[in-house]
Amino acid sequence: MASQHTGYVDSTYLDTASGLLSELKRSSYEQMRLQPGHRVLDAGCGPGTDTVPLAQLVGASGRVIGVDRDADMVAEAERRVSEAGVAAWATHIQADVSDLPFPSASFDACRSERLFEHLNEPARALSEITRVVRPGGWIVVLDSDWGSLSIDTCEVDAERRLVHFFTEHMVNNGYSGRQLYRLFMKQGLADVTVEVCGIPLIDYALARQVLLLDGCEREALTSGVVSGEELESMHAWWNQAAADGAFFASMSMMLVSGRNL
Repeated sequence: MASQHTGYVDSTYLDTASGLLSELKRSSYEQMRLQPGHRVLDAGCGPGTDTVPLAQLVGASGRVIGVDRDADMVAEAERRVSEAGVAAWATHIQADVSDLPFPSASFDACRSERLFEHLNEPARALSEITRVVRPGGWIVVLDSDWGSLSIDTCEVDAERRLVHFFTEHMVNNGYSGRQLYRLFMKQGLADVTVEVCGIPLIDYALARQVLLLDGCEREALTSGVVSGEELESMHAWWNQAAADGAFFASMSMMLVSGRNL
């Protein structure tokens, strides 16, 4: 198995998160301006969640290539396109998005989703993506702003410390979403648009899963960022809110698109 990076999640987590983002995924596909026969890159494809619908959009005359640095994700993605009957024109390879193994102008469009939050050098990755997309092709990125995370609780100060700890330590680039517009503009992309997308979470169990709260709380406690008493207080609050049907958390994601020149 490939080495696990900061913020690593498995395919089960990604499938769960994808269910929350179905509308945003469809918007990202639309912003790629895909046509039958197009060649498409899915950068950071994970288990192939998006390569199957992208393959259906471009049809058998097109081509979809997903890249991911995790060999296990690539293997699962290959299994899924085979199961979906699109393997003849959709494939996946293990590669680093900052050093893509493709000639320049190889693709008509590229998308990535929740990839930039894991990157230490996001500008380099966007430069590589831009290089392999033809002039006039579209680049679409959907990514998280973990700094916007907010969880309703009586322990407001502790919750703020916990969110800050997550953003700074649980992923490599926790402010990736808010950086995208600047990165797109510096890259010289045209017709750049931004959508700020709020993600509400009202199911406590689901929120704990997708916000990786178990691991974050454990590491924050070990680091002295929050105390055991504060965590107990927050847990009591959240459990009662869940019992009352009143639990609430939210965060923002940014959907940014631009046209290559």
